[in-house]
Amino acid sequence: MNKPTSRVAICTGGGRGLGRAMALGLVSAGYQVVITAAREGDEIAAVAAEAPKRAILPLVADVSDPKACEYVVAEAEARLGPVSVLVNNAGRGMRYVSDEFITKPTRFWEVDPAVWGMIILTNVNGPFFMTRALIPGMIARKWGRIVNISMNRDTMRRAGFSPYGPSKAALESETAIWAQDLIGTGITVNTLLPGGASNTGMIPATVPAAMRENLLQPDIMVAPLLWMISDCAASFTGRRVNASLWTCAENAASNPESLSEPAGC
Repeated sequence: MNKPTSRVAICTGGGRGLGRAMALGLVSAGYQVVITAAREGDEIAAVAAEAPKRAILPLVADVSDPKACEYVVAEAEARLGPVSVLVNNAGRGMRYVSDEFITKPTRFWEVDPAVWGMIILTNVNGPFFMTRALIPGMIARKWGRIVNISMNRDTMRRAGFSPYGPSKAALESETAIWAQDLIGTGITVNTLLPGGASNTGMIPATVPAAMRENLLQPDIMVAPLLWMISDCAASFTGRRVNASLWTCAENAASNPESLSEPAGC
């Protein structure tokens, strides 16, 4: 299996929360990183300013647009080199449905169809468009790591969590199918989730202080991510890793959420 010829990664939705933490974690591991945001150019520019000069390239691009995804890949490879890692983190959450989604669930038929479509386009189609744009080059180089950012399965099934829950369930199905499609290519596809509610912009400002204190911090994602994109994880694909259960690379396989689902689940 070929090793990557360059250490270049793309992390979509890199302006805040989990994306910001993972982008800076990739930089700390020696990667040059492209981060994207659909509209918030100031946010991704601020993250780039936190990193050593030229370590982060911020690009405004909406992953729900396939042409924008092709643009991100073309810019990344022209300016930094072949991309070996893609973190599909960009997502739209329940705050687009209601700022009170935690305390006052919105029933699925009450969701504005335009909002439903926007969330599905970003959370389901976006990872497909980004991955599709990158895959030909990764296959040619026989090396690549795709990491899709998800959430707890209980939250996917939580009352009032349409369409965010269904969108992440679809993303996990994409992970499982893509991993199988790419067997033998040198490319792995896995899911990474925080393992609980995280201190990100998806949490409303109205959340009580006591509840906010118990939120997971975004940097919980960094250690498992760096292992999942390493050479050590070459045979680790189609799996699901819960960052809150992560201890070390040596016992990754014992992480209950990193194992493939038993038949029939």
